[in-house]
Amino acid sequence: MGWMTRRASDLACLKGALRTLRMTTPIAKHPTRVFPAIVDELAERWGDAPALLSDRESFTYRELAARANQYARWTLAQGIQKGHTVCLMMPNRPEYMALWLGVTRVGGVVALINSNLTGATLAHCVNVVSPTHVIVTADLLERYETARAFITSDAKLWVHGDAEPGLARIDRAVDAFSGAKLTGGETRALTIEDRALFIYTSGTTGLPKAANMNHYRLMLAGHAFAGVMATRPSDRMYDCLPMYHTAGGLVATGALLVNGGSVVIREKFSAREFWDDIERWNCTIFQYIGEFCRYLLNSPPHPKETVHRLRLACGNGLRPDVWPDFKRRFGIPHIIEFYAATEGNVSMFNFEDKEGAVGRIPWFLERRFPTKVVRFDIELQQPIRDPLGFCIECAPEEAGEVIGKILKDASKPGARFEGYATQAETDKKILHDVFERGDSWFRTGDLMRKDQDGYFYFVDRIGDTFRWKGENVSTTEVEETIGQFPGVEETNVYGVSIPGRDGRAGMAAVVVNAGFDLAGFRRHLANSLPDYARPLFLRIRGEMDVTSTFKQKKIDYVAQGFDPATTADPIYFDDPAEKAFVRIDRALHERIRSGGIRL
Repeated sequence: MGWMTRRASDLACLKGALRTLRMTTPIAKHPTRVFPAIVDELAERWGDAPALLSDRESFTYRELAARANQYARWTLAQGIQKGHTVCLMMPNRPEYMALWLGVTRVGGVVALINSNLTGATLAHCVNVVSPTHVIVTADLLERYETARAFITSDAKLWVHGDAEPGLARIDRAVDAFSGAKLTGGETRALTIEDRALFIYTSGTTGLPKAANMNHYRLMLAGHAFAGVMATRPSDRMYDCLPMYHTAGGLVATGALLVNGGSVVIREKFSAREFWDDIERWNCTIFQYIGEFCRYLLNSPPHPKETVHRLRLACGNGLRPDVWPDFKRRFGIPHIIEFYAATEGNVSMFNFEDKEGAVGRIPWFLERRFPTKVVRFDIELQQPIRDPLGFCIECAPEEAGEVIGKILKDASKPGARFEGYATQAETDKKILHDVFERGDSWFRTGDLMRKDQDGYFYFVDRIGDTFRWKGENVSTTEVEETIGQFPGVEETNVYGVSIPGRDGRAGMAAVVVNAGFDLAGFRRHLANSLPDYARPLFLRIRGEMDVTSTFKQKKIDYVAQGFDPATTADPIYFDDPAEKAFVRIDRALHERIRSGGIRL
């Protein structure tokens, strides 16, 4: 990077950082000022201006505050004490935010349950937070019933909406309470240190973990991104991400509300209806995550895809192979990619539209946000330590795990790690004695590389990267290479075990269109990837299994491996003798497993 380019990048980063710091620095200085209470202030300032909009219901700022106050009074009437947990299972809608705002306003803690879960996994999410009350919408009640046999708590069940007689209706109960501003006798003393929410990890590699979200983090999510995106009253955010996660439930909403803007809430993402919605609601910003942008790019042309008022797209997970085409085709003026963990202390932003970078920490912010990339042992799944027992910082462009220093400084609550509902899960994410005796660092669980200019680039999730033929294979880099071949719409790369062989062999599950050329695809891999990184197995699927935030699931694919008996999907083997992908049948599967084929 030349000095003029570096100066321009530093200036863009400095402006973005200053906006963000102006919004967030006052939070720690006013510890009793929490976001649910701020909603009353916003109602007084913005009154009848639109706050939350949807086809189901809409709230002005005044109506949002009133509805939240009704839920606060319901919370008090139920005897829910400060620190007691209420589980919430509800699809995206304005009522969702009003509900958790009201409960947390008087000290309750709301566990935001993934509305797609069922059975034992859903029960785990309920059990781990020990709720006193559970709120489920009528349309999700059947799903909740699949978990009832596994739920250990005796929490009272409340249903929102029409349900069979005999079930407690929270929507009717709440309607009986006043929406007037709470009186002094109804409020409870709260500070930014008090817990407000449990937000669950996505569960791509195991059971979801309930991350602690105190009121400071609620304030930080909204105010920081209000600075990052420079939101204003004229802005409208399009939010179709799940409100039970941080991006859709706190960032996309809070960042607009604190500055008087409005949020358009859609229950679920739809590539077919996305551009119609953007135009119909006059949106100026949208929040993206995961494969969201790839889905839009793979969709047929839409007459409204460039007829919009968008000034900005903000999110995380926009892959380098998608970025330039996405921005060019849809005429997105500015993209702000960021990296952050719901529960962690590592965050960074790419204010400069640097394609492929998840963020940057320039030299003038390194001391304020101590973040390092340390060498990592793929086989041991732990950072590498030197003879003295300390971690080793990576050289520029060298991939390693990203870690953030945990500071116990009351003036810097963002540098802490709040952990999870269970201590065991919390302990797994902390490294001790990293660069000196007694220091502690938060493990992101992500492998990245950092260039000479301070830009960070995502490499892989720890656990996804694997070793084959003595070399480390980054699933993300292989996925990007596969995604460049015509006909490939989605890809998911992972490692599978072969008896008698060290490491794991590469396997790719792909979704392809009718024009996919298998022989050409093999040539593409041979020309683009080293031998050890080329997928040995190929699984062709009709659609990819993903989480509700479009993160790809790997657990089942890894367990099924290359066994054709586990799936109706066609599975192919890159046969070195045939120099072609050959479909695996039972006999070929056994030859590979028994070592009858030299790999």
